[in-house]
Amino acid sequence: MSYNIDEELIERIHDTVDLIDVVSKYIQLKKTGSNYVGLCPFHNEKTPSFTISESKQLFHCFGCGEGGDVISFIMKIENLSFVEAVRFIAEQEGIPIMEKNPIDHKLKLQKDLLYEINREAAKFYYLNLGQNREALEYLGRRNLNKDIIKRFGLGYAPDKWDSLKNYLIKKGYEEEDIEKAGLIGKRKDNTGYYDKFRNRIMFPIIDGKGRVIGFGGRVLDQTMPKYLNSKDSLIFIKGNNLYGLNLIKRNFNLNKIILVEGYMDVISLYRNGIDYAVASLGTAFTSNQAKLLKRLNKEIYICYDSDNAGINATIKALNILDKEGLNPKVILLPKGHDPDDFINKMGLKEFEKLIDNAFNPIDYKILILRKKYNVNDIDGKIKFVKEVSVILRNINSPVEREIYIDKIAKEMEISEDAIKKEVLGNNYKNESSFSKDKYIIGRNRYNKSKIAPIKAVLEPAHLTAEKMLIRLMLESRSYYNIIKGYLNEEDFLNYESNILAKIIFDEYEKKVDLMKIANDFILVKLKQEKDLDYDLIYEIMDLNVGVLPENKNTLIKDLIKRIKISKLEMERKKILNEIKEIESKNVKDEGDVERFKLLCLELTKLDKELQSHT
Repeated sequence: MSYNIDEELIERIHDTVDLIDVVSKYIQLKKTGSNYVGLCPFHNEKTPSFTISESKQLFHCFGCGEGGDVISFIMKIENLSFVEAVRFIAEQEGIPIMEKNPIDHKLKLQKDLLYEINREAAKFYYLNLGQNREALEYLGRRNLNKDIIKRFGLGYAPDKWDSLKNYLIKKGYEEEDIEKAGLIGKRKDNTGYYDKFRNRIMFPIIDGKGRVIGFGGRVLDQTMPKYLNSKDSLIFIKGNNLYGLNLIKRNFNLNKIILVEGYMDVISLYRNGIDYAVASLGTAFTSNQAKLLKRLNKEIYICYDSDNAGINATIKALNILDKEGLNPKVILLPKGHDPDDFINKMGLKEFEKLIDNAFNPIDYKILILRKKYNVNDIDGKIKFVKEVSVILRNINSPVEREIYIDKIAKEMEISEDAIKKEVLGNNYKNESSFSKDKYIIGRNRYNKSKIAPIKAVLEPAHLTAEKMLIRLMLESRSYYNIIKGYLNEEDFLNYESNILAKIIFDEYEKKVDLMKIANDFILVKLKQEKDLDYDLIYEIMDLNVGVLPENKNTLIKDLIKRIKISKLEMERKKILNEIKEIESKNVKDEGDVERFKLLCLELTKLDKELQSHT
């Protein structure tokens, strides 16, 4: 089967795949300044000389001289050709690869045509701005000079129904193609086309490669809608791009990025010396936009409007960024301000003070709740504590959670014990009934001494499968009978899952009905075990599988398959590491050679077994 490894696929890999994440699967990395360092996987060394620039997404070893991008790294470490490495990365990252066919070439030509049309439209709008006094006066009132206008390529769409359409047709473009770019629309009576943007200040949206992919247009008066954006097209998806990203990507010296809501916010901040702001494009902030920010490896700040809509949008953006592993800060503007008018009124120094005093996500959410409720009133205090407890419950770090519980307890003049019960719910009660040592800090829920063969942290999908299978076995003996036909208790690699599996297997073999005995019986059995993570125990026992009974047999088989595949993949990785260790030796004895052959045979066998499961 032939696949289409084209420039677009390679560009998508460079835009979405993080070199740090890829390399971390092979070697241990440590952050040093703005870079990451580790022991080079391509030659023997005791002192780390392998360096990765996250902002540039490039690696270099100062010891052996190897270097390049993510594709180069996979080519070298997996011993693959360029095409094989691209396919390998795409499959690992879930990036679809299309089969090669004539349509792909046609699609590329069509995209190139849309880029051309947008570029010509941007020129047209820019030239028209210089000829329209009203538009220039409007920008002058917004304190935008000629340099800023040129830097952002601002323009003006004339107040006519077909000025851009006629201009582009004279340039040789077809109406159908101009429509595909989102610049014109078909009349309802099908008598022709009309310009989508009329009597508006035009903001070209430019991607990281300097291509105009779309436009935003703002009215000069109070006409609605205030802003109009290009519709999604072959080259433009609003949720996948950020306004101002083209300027950010040129500057590797930046250490922070500010996320704002509007075009004018970006431009006004830039004019006043904040040249590191980007904005979403007329839609709510998306996970794909979060991924773009993550790739830039900068400290992220959110600075949305201070009204209720801005507050709600900020909290949603915080949650999205958190899912991507980012820990942004929030710049809090005075009531009634947005970034544009604040920096124009107050200036750069005052805005930088806001940056210095930015809130972390938890503090920001707590602050918003304080403003929502009157904590001096009993009813207000109760509502505040209940809502803030939800926030604290979602803090992953036990230490951080403990600190906030203590802080809220003191500020609300409520006992710490009461706050803990509100935050931890049943987990707090159950744990306190048989363990004084609550929420022990610093213990690894994996890699316990009883499971010596497994030294790698389980992947989330594997752990989820284990938890769900344990829950299903607790739920019904019939599910246990299915699961035991494929898995032994030793197949549950997580420490807590393994302990629970042993209890379940033992008790069912004794003909005990676990559902009738309920969870207390399990908890008593667990008392004799040491170093258990009770957070995870309760998570498993309280888990709601959420599948209809008739679909659970299919779910069980899928979960068993996930565990078997994960185990095979872990074994494969172990063999590969041993093979690389032998290959790295300058002098190989006879035992190494025989071991190498045996490992290669085992690897081939594993690959066939993996293929049979996929």
